[in-house]
Amino acid sequence: MDKPSPKILAIAWGHIEIDGLGTGKDFKLFPGGGRAWDWNETGTRHKPGIQPADVEELISRGATTIILSRGMDLKLHVDQATLTFLEEKGITTHVAETKEAVSMYNKLAGNTPVGGLFHSTC
Repeated sequence: MDKPSPKILAIAWGHIEIDGLGTGKDFKLFPGGGRAWDWNETGTRHKPGIQPADVEELISRGATTIILSRGMDLKLHVDQATLTFLEEKGITTHVAETKEAVSMYNKLAGNTPVGGLFHSTC
């Protein structure tokens, strides 16, 4: 694996700290880097939730496994179209509450080309 995915150093309500990237509220992470996740780019809302457009960048950056966090209180949904899109692309996908998603992601980050969407509030 050429470029490992950055580790998540800390997670709390409204705050995520990423190794080498700093802090923020929501992040898109992928092999070799990451950036703030701006929901306005794709029109994402809590319902219907994470859109196929939200995960396209993760795949284009080399992720073969993707972790989707649903927020601390599971208020963020994942649109069925997104799950179908990932399945059709052959991407291993995990959907979980944010702290659980962080744990899964960090376990994979050192040895798997993993990407993720992380929402630090509701």
